[in-house]
Amino acid sequence: MTPWMKFGAVPAFLLLAGCAIGPDYQRPAVEAPPTFRAAPVPPDDRSFADAGWWDIYQDAQLKELIRTALTDGFDARIAAARVEQAQAIAAQVHGQRFPGLGYAANADRGRNAQLGNAYTQGNGATADGFDGYLAAAWELDLWGRVRRLDEAARAQYLASEEARRGVRLSLVSQVATSYFQLQELDEELRIAQQATASFGDSLKLFNQRLEGGVASRLETASAEAAMAASAARVPALERQIALQENQLSVLLGRPPGPIARGARLRDQTLPPGVPAGLPSALLERRPDIRQAEAAARAANAGIGVTEGGFLPRIGLSAILGAVSPQLDNLTSRPASLWSAGASVTGPLFQGGGLHGQYEQAKAAWEQAKLQYQQTALNAFAEVASALVARQKLAEVRVQQERAVHAYEDALKVATQRYTAGKAGYYEVLQAQQQLFPAEVALAQTRRDELTVVVQLYQALGGGWNLKDAAAWAGPG
Repeated sequence: MTPWMKFGAVPAFLLLAGCAIGPDYQRPAVEAPPTFRAAPVPPDDRSFADAGWWDIYQDAQLKELIRTALTDGFDARIAAARVEQAQAIAAQVHGQRFPGLGYAANADRGRNAQLGNAYTQGNGATADGFDGYLAAAWELDLWGRVRRLDEAARAQYLASEEARRGVRLSLVSQVATSYFQLQELDEELRIAQQATASFGDSLKLFNQRLEGGVASRLETASAEAAMAASAARVPALERQIALQENQLSVLLGRPPGPIARGARLRDQTLPPGVPAGLPSALLERRPDIRQAEAAARAANAGIGVTEGGFLPRIGLSAILGAVSPQLDNLTSRPASLWSAGASVTGPLFQGGGLHGQYEQAKAAWEQAKLQYQQTALNAFAEVASALVARQKLAEVRVQQERAVHAYEDALKVATQRYTAGKAGYYEVLQAQQQLFPAEVALAQTRRDELTVVVQLYQALGGGWNLKDAAAWAGPG
């Protein structure tokens, strides 16, 4: 059915009641799962996202870095500017719903002209002209076209607000992730330095035995190679640490430089429980879902705006003022002027242009609806993936801790056996070469456990109940 056919079926009493043309918004249907994968069954209506980020991260230095990013970081400030821009645009559109009032005043001097216009009745003499008036104009929004414009602008403003909340949540997550990655690199550096020292001790021991004639050059060469390879890791890790510090500095809105650390990676604490809450609640909490819904609302209102283009626009105008060739006569009765009128404008033939705009608006609504549904589905998947990752990483860490303890014992025993002459150098080097990579893998798993909690908090829309910048900054 074309817009013209629909308009012909609109009862007059609906127009008089002020109903806006076009479809009213309805949230696109989303099939939410009954529970998240890897979440406790039955699901708990409590959510990890209800807590403030300062309750999730206990490291005092990390808290200070997050606060700095939220207040001084460029991402947060750019997002705030976008909100102000959208708010100003919404105010401009909202002003179209009210009558416009303006004023004008003119004064001129000329021949055969009056107030800037040719005056053919003149006698060729030079004359003055003065006028001043107030003018008012208003479009009667009988069909609701302007109301739909207002609705779309308000929805776009709300979308920018949700985008800002998403930026804040993303900043919290990026700073925390970068901080934990930095601490993991610190741990790798410590392991590399420890490994270099351990291989160096082995080299000294082998050299002593070589000088005593009870060892071969093969032993010292192997130990020296292992020490050099481990020592090469130190500057490489120092480079990665500097790059990570520079990246984190940019998030904080400060020049690249060192980043202060708090607790070591192994001393970071994990929340004892991370209830995911109900999947349906995610639609009300995640900022990207709410932003996508606001965009869908704006697109739906755009259909009404284009439908209004098929109908006549009715405007009222009025002018009140005075005009006179003499300034002191402007207030006299003969100099007064006034005008009141109405206008009707509308399309007759546009070559299919208006219909094309209407079809474009419908397609934009369909796109926005699909994007909302896709965003919601992606959110469910992210939460489920984070829950599974947290569960499995905990199991991996337990086994890696066992492996590290076993390798430590093996190295201790191998060193004792070699010193006592009961074993060859190969046992010592093998134990060392197995221990240090296992320690690195354990550090990486601890980092991953911390970052998956960060990901889960973000995926659940953490901080959804924080309304403004002061609330996001947290206590203290």
